[in-house]
This record gives sequence, C-alpha cells and structure tokens, in this order.
Amino acid sequence: MREVLPELLAWWEQGQAVGVGTVVATWRSAPRPAGASMLVGPDGSAVGSVSGGCVEGAVYERAEEVLGSRAPALERYGVSDDDAMAVGLTCGGILDVWVERVDRESFPELGEVAADVAAGRPVAVATVIEHPDPQWLGRRAVIRPDEEPRVSLGSPRVDAAVRDDALGQLALGHNATLGYGPDGERRGEGMRVFVWAFAPPPRMLVFGAIDFAAAVARVGSFLGYRVTVCDARPVFATHSRFPDADEVVVDWPHRYLEAEQAAGRIDGRTVITVLTHDPKFDVPLLEVALRLPEVGYVGAMGSRRTHEDREQRLREVGVSAEELARLRSPVGLDLGARTPEETAISIAAEFIADRWGGSGRSLAERTGRIHHSLED
Repeated sequence: MREVLPELLAWWEQGQAVGVGTVVATWRSAPRPAGASMLVGPDGSAVGSVSGGCVEGAVYERAEEVLGSRAPALERYGVSDDDAMAVGLTCGGILDVWVERVDRESFPELGEVAADVAAGRPVAVATVIEHPDPQWLGRRAVIRPDEEPRVSLGSPRVDAAVRDDALGQLALGHNATLGYGPDGERRGEGMRVFVWAFAPPPRMLVFGAIDFAAAVARVGSFLGYRVTVCDARPVFATHSRFPDADEVVVDWPHRYLEAEQAAGRIDGRTVITVLTHDPKFDVPLLEVALRLPEVGYVGAMGSRRTHEDREQRLREVGVSAEELARLRSPVGLDLGARTPEETAISIAAEFIADRWGGSGRSLAERTGRIHHSLED
C-alpha cells in the first residue's frame, strides 16, 4: 500500500472512489509480499501491482465489480507449477487478494493515516477480510501506539486482541494476516484480519565518511532505508559529499550510537555498517554495536589482517565470543567487488540475505523455492 498511497490519497481527496486490491497472504513462490497493492482509478487507470503482471488482469476486473457493488471480496489466485500457464500465475505461487472500494465514506481516516506515514509516525490499519457474518467484512480500525482505536471492529474482545497483535506487527514493521475465532478468540478460527503496519522506514547507520560510504548510502536509500552518515571529522562529514543520505552527523561514532540507542531509535531492522577501518573509531563503536539488544546487522570493512587485529582489540576490551559472532567482517558477500558501488552492492546483498535467510548462493545452483519468508 505504501507505494501507491500518494495516488490513492489524491483520488480520495477529490471525493473519488478507487478499487484497491491488496495481497494479504502468500504461499510458495508468490512474486509480491503481503501489503502489495494495485489501484483501479476512477478514470480506469491501473496503478501498482499485486503479482508482477501475472494476475493483474483478473484483479482489475474484480476491482471494477467491487466498485459497482460496494461489496468487498477475498479472492485466491494460483495453481501448481505444472499448469500455472493455464491461468497466468506463471510463478506457481498462491496469492490471497483482498479487493475493496475505498472512498471518503468507506475509509474516512485515510487522510490521517497518510499524514502519519508521511511524518514517519507508526500507524497500523486492521481490516476484517474473513468472517462468518458478512456484515463484519471490510470493518476497519486505525491503531496507533499512543491511543485507543476510535472505531470498533465488532466487539471489545476483538478490538483488544487485534490491537495487541497489530502493535506487535508494527514493532516488527511487518504486514500480516491474523487469525481468530469469530469474536476474537485467540485459538479460534473463522475470522481473519489483515494488518498494514506502516512503521517508519528502517534505519541504516553508515560510520565513516569515505567514498565507499557515499555508495553505501546511495544503495541504502534506494532500498528504502533512512540513511545516516556519521563521522567525527567535520571536513569529511558534509551533506555535499553525501547527497543521498537523509542526515549527516558530525560526532564520535560510539557516542552517537549510544545516544540513538538511549533515545529508542535502534531496533531489529537497523543496519550498521562500519567503514572507517581505524581502531580509534572502530573499536569503541563496535563495542557498543555488538552489545545492542536489538539490531538487524553489524558489518565492518577491512582486510583480513585488519579484521584479525580488530577482533583482538575487541576481545581485550571484554567483547565476548558470542557478541563477536554477530559481526560481519570483512563486510559483504564475495561478489568480486572492486569499486565503491560494487562493494555497496555486496554489503546490501549480505544484509538482505541475513534478513530473509538467504544463502548468498546463485539461484541456479539451488533447488526449491526462490522466495524466503521469515517463517522459513
């Protein structure tokens, strides 16, 4: 939804109705993740994608029907790999797509949600997509960490269960379909609720204002991270040298990282790259980074000799073997990279593989599913 939100908001502000198809669950080799959305605008235009082109035509037609009837629908697309070409889902995966009409009447809170997303404030949208009672379908609640939902999904029990779980998804930054009994029973079946978790963008902290840092910042920004470049040397840490960074900070790296952790701005999605390969910066910084309770990735640049020296220095200041095991050094996957841009790709490839459980091997050498999930 995030990628099509500007277009959806523009039509909503004009009082127009839009057909919205959203992937709410996937199995096997489905090409788009939960939360991917496609719009069918009032002018008949299509914006976004739910399958990379496989079933967009079918979703488009269903969205047009929903625009006319106003009745939302949950559709499943996908067959086995053997006959996938027969229906167009060539990847062989399975998608559940929730198709609904969105306008000022059906989603009056959209403007506030869009403002939260634009400001980087965490907000979740929970929608009932399956229930034994058709009147529950399409009910929606907007959930924020600091307030109770203003709209009930159907009962206090449902509201409490969905709010707790939606806040958990928001903390992780993951969209998900949650299952309950018809009245929010934790172990029941019959009701499914899709949660869009509009968490602030994940952070990438790049320490060391060198040429490689500019390339890493550029790739991080492209991947959707909020990028900070930090260096203690003001002559190098300038916005003109790092135009792709969201912020450039002049401070001692370890001191800045300690302050960010104390302020609660480091989480399990945060990527930390240490590019200085200078012990006076690296060792205090990595001593802090490797002891963070939550962080997605910590990588440090340098030769194997630099890595061995760095590890020895870290042991001398009391960093444990378990903490050292969290360090990716020398940083990046073995791509044969030479230039700063190629090195940035190798670093990004490594933390993407870490996030999704990828092996880093060529897909041609592997068998089985292409796409990994957090549950794999």
